[in-house]
Amino acid sequence: MFRTALRNVLAHKARLLMTVLAVMLGVAFVSGTLVLADTLSNAFRNQSAKSYDDVAVAITSYANPDDAKEEPGLSRKTLDKISAVDGVEAAYGRVDGFAGVADPDGKLIGVGWSNKGSNFAPGKDGKDSAYTFTDGSGPVKDDQIALDKESAAKGEYQVGDRVRVATNGPVKEYTLSGVFTTEDGAVNAGGSLVLFDTAVAQKQYLKPGYFESVTVTAAAAGADDKKILDAVKPLLPESAEAKTGQALADEQAEQIEQGMSSLKQVLLGFAGIALFVGIFLISNTFTMLVAQRTKEIALMRAVGASRKQITRSVLAEAAVVGLVASAIGFVLGIGLAVGLRSGMAAFEMKIPDGPLVLSATPVLAAIGVGVLITMFAAWLPGRRAAKIPPVAAMSSVHAIATTKSLVVRNSIGAAITALGATGIVAGASAGGENGRMFIGAGAFFALIGVIILIPLLSRPVIALVRPLLVGPFGVAGKLAGQNAVRNPRRTGATASALAIGLTLVTGLSVLGITVGTAIDKMTTDNIKADYMVSMANGGDLDQSALTALEKAKGVSAVSPQQSVYFEAGDEDYVSASAVTPGDIQQVLNVDVVSGNIDSLAEGRIAVAEKTAKSKGWKPGDSVPVTFNDEKKGTLKVGAVFKDSEFLSPVLVDTKVVNPHEVQPYIQQIFVKVDGGQSAANEKALINALGDNPAIKVMDQQDIRNEFGGAINTLLNIMYGLLAMALIIAVLGVVNTLAMSVFERQQEIGMLRAIGLDRRRVKRMVRLEAVVISVFGAVVGIGLGSFLGWAIGETIAEQIPGYRLVLPWDRIGIFLVLAGLVGVLAALWPARNAARLNMLNAIKAE
Repeated sequence: MFRTALRNVLAHKARLLMTVLAVMLGVAFVSGTLVLADTLSNAFRNQSAKSYDDVAVAITSYANPDDAKEEPGLSRKTLDKISAVDGVEAAYGRVDGFAGVADPDGKLIGVGWSNKGSNFAPGKDGKDSAYTFTDGSGPVKDDQIALDKESAAKGEYQVGDRVRVATNGPVKEYTLSGVFTTEDGAVNAGGSLVLFDTAVAQKQYLKPGYFESVTVTAAAAGADDKKILDAVKPLLPESAEAKTGQALADEQAEQIEQGMSSLKQVLLGFAGIALFVGIFLISNTFTMLVAQRTKEIALMRAVGASRKQITRSVLAEAAVVGLVASAIGFVLGIGLAVGLRSGMAAFEMKIPDGPLVLSATPVLAAIGVGVLITMFAAWLPGRRAAKIPPVAAMSSVHAIATTKSLVVRNSIGAAITALGATGIVAGASAGGENGRMFIGAGAFFALIGVIILIPLLSRPVIALVRPLLVGPFGVAGKLAGQNAVRNPRRTGATASALAIGLTLVTGLSVLGITVGTAIDKMTTDNIKADYMVSMANGGDLDQSALTALEKAKGVSAVSPQQSVYFEAGDEDYVSASAVTPGDIQQVLNVDVVSGNIDSLAEGRIAVAEKTAKSKGWKPGDSVPVTFNDEKKGTLKVGAVFKDSEFLSPVLVDTKVVNPHEVQPYIQQIFVKVDGGQSAANEKALINALGDNPAIKVMDQQDIRNEFGGAINTLLNIMYGLLAMALIIAVLGVVNTLAMSVFERQQEIGMLRAIGLDRRRVKRMVRLEAVVISVFGAVVGIGLGSFLGWAIGETIAEQIPGYRLVLPWDRIGIFLVLAGLVGVLAALWPARNAARLNMLNAIKAE
């Protein structure tokens, strides 16, 4: 039987081609993901270990710099004590924070959040072990800096050039003293690293004479790091923690492994979707092959082959196909991993150098997944083949499903679909995390139920569009409509593959567009300012930026969003925003419920409606408060306003809280200018801020993109990951049509003989493909929209103004693309059908 199976595979190579491609693509996705994850994990682990090669002990201070009761970090005195420990070669004090450098066009080099500034900490030999200088030397004067090699190249800077460096304060110019390479995480993440003289960095990021961390190197190779750690610990303040370099390297390796595991799970999830779609293609292929070989199977049964042998024969064919596809898919997966790694580098995602890692796991996974998926998909066709009685098979080329089997199938499908729909509706009603769990389970059952029911749905749905085919396309359109429903199971299986992909794509689109629209509306409804100013790294703005904007020409209103916390009334901490009275109403929408918002100028506070209700506050009430410096006072409630995503629960005048703050924490500054948005006004604001590359000046469209742009980015990523499943679905349409044309050779020959020319034969096959593709798209879009609505209901309370939005433009595009897929999928089968020799086709069995 195995020889028979092998002979059948070799005899039907062309018909199994699409199955091989489907399995190959799915396996490539799986193996490529595993190889990429292993390669990246190994590269990052090696990089992390390398950065701790010379570190015996690493010390980190967790002291609060704003707490006057304790030292703000590790003092120089502590550093000297550590250096004197037996076995210690040197102790390097570190302090760091944000620093950005402009490129020749004045734009920030790097990605903002990973741009870093630190100090150059030379040892007795004048070198800092953390950095290798390729040109010049480290900064030793107040007006000197050093730059990492890549940032220097991007900025076209050379040693001796003047460089503008942006921190949280005003931009300053420094002389470039050197260029270096490093294993620092900021640079490896695509950012930049600026080294200052130690005294400058301490003054800028902490306090003079103090460090945030210390790295200790051993005097001799192979020294006992644990012994040094034990000697160092007693010298440290309570707010500091010390670990060996090896312990930190192990911790980072574990974090890297966890991060890669998350990436791996996401990618494997999408690979699973692609393979699930492939099951329909494989099952369809083997169903059609079995149907075409019923006489052969009957003859085998007649000469003594048992049902189990027939089933095993089909499964053996599937195993051979799966093994071949897996081998090719694994090789393709390696290429995919290499390509993705190169692609990351092309998008400036810096990946450490390292070898391609080929472990046993991807190999076993590729073979296991490919063979098992193929055999699983072929099991049902094999079982059906074995159940055909020899006499019935000898007398009929195609076994027709009995009425009983169709009733049973449709009843089971209806019950499962109803169960799934109930779960989805229940989840939408429940909301929250539990609701989403119900929806996930319901979606699974609903999808399975629809797949079972899809042959039943094909007849009425396609019947609705059949008149549209007959009118414009005549006989070819009529035949295409009839062919599409001739074998509902085959049509359903082909359409199911597309339906699954478009269910996910449509669900994501509905949810993403709805959330994006709500966020966009929330932004436009609440922000009246022409511009919003913030730091590129998401950090706090310096007070000097607010002062500069207040003095800028043409500015009519400006207010910060300054984050403040203080104890109020019942000793609970209250989150507040310090704002500019009078201007805050002009830049943000403050919807007053009671009281007067102008009372902010009198030193009163404005309270959000929910907070006021929970604490029982109303205009005129006095609230005892304790500020950050532990000084006590009393604030009166002047107004109550409707809750807003852009306003803290409490608003207060900056003049009230600033005397109690060590340094104001300004997150954003909103600005309104005379004449509204214009290139000239934006340039004026940029100039007022000293042309600081680290500060973003965003107009209203930029603000909308800032809050809602991530949704579109996420959707595009999801579309890309689902592309593999859709490609396999397209292969399914090609496969079904190609094998259908082979089955209908005699019929096509007869049609040609009675006058249907080649052009209309091609049109018939193309229209059949379009009908099947659009049918699958309609089912997928309907189910996807339902799921998108349900998931949206579980998060509606968290997003003000949430309203379901059906993206009709995208739905239209999906339908058009489905039709285009049908046309493209039919090119090869339609060409083959049109080129059939009439006489040979009529003689075919």
